Amino acid sequence: MGVLVKICGLNDQASMLASVEAGADMIGLVFYPPSPRAVTPERAIELAASVTDGPVRVALAVDPDNRLVSEIAATGVIDMIQLHGHETPTRVSEIKARTGLPVMKALRIATAPDVAGAAHYDGVADYVLFDAKAPKGMAGALPGGNGVRFDWSLMVGLRLETPWMLSGGLDADNVAQAISLTAAPAVDASSGVEDSLGVKNPAKIRAFVEAVRAVG
Repeated sequence: MGVLVKICGLNDQASMLASVEAGADMIGLVFYPPSPRAVTPERAIELAASVTDGPVRVALAVDPDNRLVSEIAATGVIDMIQLHGHETPTRVSEIKARTGLPVMKALRIATAPDVAGAAHYDGVADYVLFDAKAPKGMAGALPGGNGVRFDWSLMVGLRLETPWMLSGGLDADNVAQAISLTAAPAVDASSGVEDSLGVKNPAKIRAFVEAVRAVG
């Protein structure tokens, strides 16, 4: 099996269709109002209802309370929940039990100890995503999707039983190098397939997926 591709932060029909047509394995919808990529549950239903037989539909949330978790599950169009806040392993298990959905836990990485923290979620989360920690003082920084990358060499030799995904500043030009260095089994792009914050470019989405597929 080749490297899996996730396109995150989709908020319009054109980018949704481009992701599906390009062959993305996962698509991400952001349920975090401060993000310019955010969608409401109602909008998520509109966007995702047409891809029931396509990619895995992932809902990204940041430290969601039980009400939001229930609202996400109630849309009926979400296949997996991605937690991008400070959720503990216990909270991951609670959300899995509450929704009956698999959970991806995102970790923000800057140093080797950050990577080592994945061990706490190994066998608890269904996926672990490694994203770049926003630099201190970065204006408008979000929990993820900031278009910055971390030192990929930190991932060399990683051993996890849980499947994992690489994110953070990936685009069509650098994703092959990232996969080669880290042996990532899955990659995620958001800002790297945008023209501006929250505005996806269908051509960039296609180019990113093609670049991953070319790795083999």
